[in-house]
Amino acid sequence: MRAIPTRLLALLGASVVVSMQPAASQTYPTKPIHVLVPYAPGGPADIAARIVGAKLTEAWGQQVVVENRPGGNGFIAMSAAAKAAPDGYTLVLATIGEAAVSPVLFKDVPYGIERDFAPVSLISDATIVLAVHGEAPYKSVADVLAAAKAQPGRISVGSPGNGTVNQIVLEWMALNTGTKFQHIPYKGSAPAATAVAANEIPLGMLASSSVAPHLKTGRVRVLAIASAKRTQFGPDWPTLQEAGVAEVSASTWTALLAPKGTPQAIIDKLNGEVVKILNMPDVKERFATGGVDTIPSSPAELAARIAQDATQFGAIVQKADIKPD
Repeated sequence: MRAIPTRLLALLGASVVVSMQPAASQTYPTKPIHVLVPYAPGGPADIAARIVGAKLTEAWGQQVVVENRPGGNGFIAMSAAAKAAPDGYTLVLATIGEAAVSPVLFKDVPYGIERDFAPVSLISDATIVLAVHGEAPYKSVADVLAAAKAQPGRISVGSPGNGTVNQIVLEWMALNTGTKFQHIPYKGSAPAATAVAANEIPLGMLASSSVAPHLKTGRVRVLAIASAKRTQFGPDWPTLQEAGVAEVSASTWTALLAPKGTPQAIIDKLNGEVVKILNMPDVKERFATGGVDTIPSSPAELAARIAQDATQFGAIVQKADIKPD
């Protein structure tokens, strides 16, 4: 019997693998899916993972298990996801911090976004707001900038911490307006928002989700948002660009990533279901209650968003000499 050439065997093997991928996507998932979250329970990423996870469970009949793995600037969860089998059964619900900020802020990041991950979809978006205490004298961004120019480095502005996207936005605003502020880092967005509400500090560069509980009480007012466009959560809030701060455009988004090498058919199936879920009225309402918009996307759109933000933030980090905790 004549032997089959090695090259032909290789081609036949490759064709078998390719033909198996659509079949795998048709049966996927056949067991529980684990979604890693780099934060403790209760935060925006955790809430997003649980909302989407519950809907995926309903749609596919397989349990979606949310695993909180906080610590290490998100490195613990991201590293675990990067090393997981690329089969669609381990995913990570990352934020802008892990995907776009840490890679330009830290010298030794134990994962590479392009090298180790495949984008699935953007999930949620909480705009960053310049917020003031309800009784603060500042009625507009112009008032804040005037005070900062009159008292360079003496106007205090709180943020969730050193090296956060919120601090980057603050420094970006300062660079583009020739001003200087006193940055006050807190251990998280909620403590920073509470400090503004309690009038411990007059101003905060905060996520809309963190100020949401304080808006109805009048203890916090929003002067402007960092997003390029106005948000549905606060349609009357002007953007920083509308208020005269050129170029600034940022928000705190979350996104779903899979390990690199996950079959494209599975990525496509995940994306299709997640996009469907994020467009559901009840899901939009649940996110909106916390001051967050749903922002479903294609994998390519997520990849572009990560690259764009990393480039922008890298330049600001370098110019402002921002250091992590």
